[in-house]
Amino acid sequence: MNENKLREQICTLASSMFDRGITHGSTGNISVRLDNDDILVTPSGSSFGRLEPNEIVKVTKSGQFIGSLSPTKELPLHKAFYETRGMKSGAVVHLHSTHSVALSMLPGIDEDNVLPSYTPYSIMLLGKVKLLPFFVPGDPAMGDAIKDLAGKRSAVLLANHGPVVSGKDLESSVNAIEELEATAKLALILKGADAKALDESQINSVIKKFNVEWD
Repeated sequence: MNENKLREQICTLASSMFDRGITHGSTGNISVRLDNDDILVTPSGSSFGRLEPNEIVKVTKSGQFIGSLSPTKELPLHKAFYETRGMKSGAVVHLHSTHSVALSMLPGIDEDNVLPSYTPYSIMLLGKVKLLPFFVPGDPAMGDAIKDLAGKRSAVLLANHGPVVSGKDLESSVNAIEELEATAKLALILKGADAKALDESQINSVIKKFNVEWD
C-alpha cells in the first residue's frame, strides 16, 4: 500500500474506533512503518475522530520530522516495537480504552499475562499481554520497558494508561487492540462470577494450531 493510501487508512480506522467509543477526546496514537523504514505517525494532541491524511507526520530513519505538526509524544514507545520486533512489526496502536485501563488497576491480576483466556481469539491475536508499570505520558522510559521485553510481546498494557499493540500491518494491529479491549470488558463483567476459562489443554491447542507466540 502506498503512502497516501496508508495515510487514509490511518484516518479511516482511527475514526472508526473513535465513533464506537473505543477511544475518546484527543487520546491514542497510531504509527505505520513504510517500506524504507520511515514511520507515519499521528500528531500530538490530535483526535482520532478528526484526523486528516495531510496531518499525519512522517518520521524519517534519521529522525527528521516531515509535516506541519509534531508527532505524538509517545513516539519512543512506537519506535521500541519496530526496533525489537523487526519485520513482525508493521504498525503500532496505542489507546486509552476504558475497560483495558480499568483492568490495569485491579489488584491480583497476573502481570505476565493480564488477560484471562476466555476466548481463543485473544490468544490468537495477542498472545500473552504483559502489564507494565505506570509511566508519566511521554516518558522515554516506556520505550525502554518495551526494549527490555526483547521483542517477545506484541501487546502490553500500561498501568493506569492503556494498551499498546503491534502487528504486521495496521488493520491487524487495530483488530488485535479491539480484541484486547473486548476481553478486558469480559473480564470486568465476569469478575467474581467464577467464570469457566479455557483450560490448559484448550489453550495449547489454539497456540499450536495458529502458531501463537506464547512466551
